[in-house]
Amino acid sequence: MKTRITELLGTEHPIIQGGMAWVAECRLAAAVSEAGGFGIIGAGAAPAQVVREQIRNCRALTDKPFGVNIMLMNPQAEEIAKVVVQEGVRAVTTGAGNPARYMADWKAAGVKVIPVVASVAMARMMERAGADAVVAEGTEAGGHIGSATTMTLVPQVADAVDIPVIAAGGIGDGRGFAAAVMLGAEAVQMGTRFVVAKECVAHENYKRKIIAAKDIDSEVTGMTHGHPVRQLRNQMTREYLKLEKAGASFAELEQLTVGALRRAVTEGDTVKGTLMAGQIAGLVDREQTCQEIIEEIMEQAAVLLRGPGK
Repeated sequence: MKTRITELLGTEHPIIQGGMAWVAECRLAAAVSEAGGFGIIGAGAAPAQVVREQIRNCRALTDKPFGVNIMLMNPQAEEIAKVVVQEGVRAVTTGAGNPARYMADWKAAGVKVIPVVASVAMARMMERAGADAVVAEGTEAGGHIGSATTMTLVPQVADAVDIPVIAAGGIGDGRGFAAAVMLGAEAVQMGTRFVVAKECVAHENYKRKIIAAKDIDSEVTGMTHGHPVRQLRNQMTREYLKLEKAGASFAELEQLTVGALRRAVTEGDTVKGTLMAGQIAGLVDREQTCQEIIEEIMEQAAVLLRGPGK
């Protein structure tokens, strides 16, 4: 399936792997790219030199194009922005801020720029700033989220901008892919489905929690202080929500989550770790290779998009 996104990124399939901190490292990104999708290294809060090493390690594992996700709240975001230019990365996706200050350097170096947006206004702003595409991410997604649903956000963003739109949030199989295309998207971005990929370094405890999750097992913390995060419920989320309801300050609440994502991913702490996952977790029921995931989604979507009897 060819779209403006596959042409932009040089991929076989219009499937992008989300840039999840601690989870989206070089091995997962390389496996997704090798399978015909677009793998992404999640820089998260990592130092610039670590990101450089991840890029070089990924390049040793695949000759296919891949990208880097930059969380603009990272104190080293400016250095990481320079690293992707120096290392000749194909594309960057961005979150948690406005990447406009880095756009000129990226564009001059031929780096494709794809910001994640949660509103039509931000999508238009990014198009004016020179973005090559946008990821319209609905509130169903895992991790840091906005308030609009994927179903409502994607078609409005697609109508509002001329650049290609990538749908994200609540997409985990060929049905979600086909629905996203019908809404006006030219690719999808998935995170939760790839957390349980065999090539993913996430701890087996984390993977098992996603596989065992039901449709109601994710919840959102941080609504009161403007930093909402979707994750699977556990002891940590219960404590967090209890304190949040009692009016605890942002600083006090943050103490519960310091290092919690790392513990969940690397140590398998499912009690007090942060188990970021989207609402689609209830649909994920097994561990597969990236190749199997992508082929299954594309085959199912192809049947649906052809229509009955075709």
